Amino acid sequence: MTYALVLNSGSSSIKFQLLDPSADANAEPLVSGLVEQIGEPVGVIAIKIRGEKVTVEEPIPNHSVGLERSFEILHEHGVGPHDVDVSAVGHRVVHGGKVFSAPEIINDQVVEMIRDIIPLAPLHNPANVDGIEVAREMLPDIPHVAVFDTGFFADMPPAAALYAINAEVALENGIRRYGFHGTSHEFVSQQVPPLLGKDPKDVHQITLHLGNGASCAAIRGGQAVDTSMGMTPLAGLVMGTRSGDIDPGIIFHLYRTAGLSIDEIDVLLNRKSGVKGLSGVNDFRALHEMIEDGDTDAWSAYNIYIHQLRRYIGSYMIVLGHVDAITFTAGVGENAKFVREDALAGLEMYGIRIDKERNALPNDGAREISTDDSKVKVFVVPTNEELAIAQKATELSK
Repeated sequence: MTYALVLNSGSSSIKFQLLDPSADANAEPLVSGLVEQIGEPVGVIAIKIRGEKVTVEEPIPNHSVGLERSFEILHEHGVGPHDVDVSAVGHRVVHGGKVFSAPEIINDQVVEMIRDIIPLAPLHNPANVDGIEVAREMLPDIPHVAVFDTGFFADMPPAAALYAINAEVALENGIRRYGFHGTSHEFVSQQVPPLLGKDPKDVHQITLHLGNGASCAAIRGGQAVDTSMGMTPLAGLVMGTRSGDIDPGIIFHLYRTAGLSIDEIDVLLNRKSGVKGLSGVNDFRALHEMIEDGDTDAWSAYNIYIHQLRRYIGSYMIVLGHVDAITFTAGVGENAKFVREDALAGLEMYGIRIDKERNALPNDGAREISTDDSKVKVFVVPTNEELAIAQKATELSK
């Protein structure tokens, strides 16, 4: 059997999976692992191999050591990259800028081009580049492929992609709506037409990727025509720790009146806002418990979250003209039944009807949660970005 290795390198972590790219979307990968706390006194390597969990705690000074130790552990169990047939290594890269609109075979030039985009994603692309360089050095004889989070949105109509600021300034500084979570939105949207029994080119749909990071997309005939995230992942929906859309003047106010530095405002909006900034938690299970206990801050945070989500759903219904399906995915979207119900409550006049019994069923693969007579079908479809990356990397490396 031929496998693909999928790597997602963060600033202090590495996520990886070894999986069959031809497998069903619900199939368990051969290997899944997470290296955390890179550069701290004690790091953690947690790997699941054929259902067996292996955990190691030791200093992990850098990504190279983290990946090397992970491969050693895999080799001890006979499933290292040199023990099984690995046809491709797929790398998740957050930002492709205007340069990359599709997956790309990685060579030295591509690495430098990704490095040039770092100013557009200073929190993500540097770690992505580190992971690519380490993996290429360790696995030089296997094709490496970069899959970009922004790629699915690269061909959005100019009316959706461009901001109403000075055109020359925007062009010189690469300012436009790039969108993120593209791999997830594309993967999930491809699962919907078979559920509807329709040709993909005839399907108008809204996909809702609701996790700690959250975004939504309007998709017509398989092509993205709008999305909530913007030049950065900060825009759009209220998220776990990100503010989502705000009046840009707030930034000037915080700088001039509150005396906050640009870096402090950056941290505030990206890490100390959103649901956590309003309630103190960003886990929706904890938030729900707080609401049931009568916590008013938690209730306010939830209402703001749902209000913004409904605003985007409504606006995308107008953008698309008509909607065949609305699909929830990612951690919150797949598991928080109350979010799904409240996001679509009271929309019967628009042909949207939720079946509460179906909605309450546990997360177990793709399923419909709307009533039989709902004109707009509502689905829960588990995302599988790793499988999507594996498929793209394998196809390109042939």
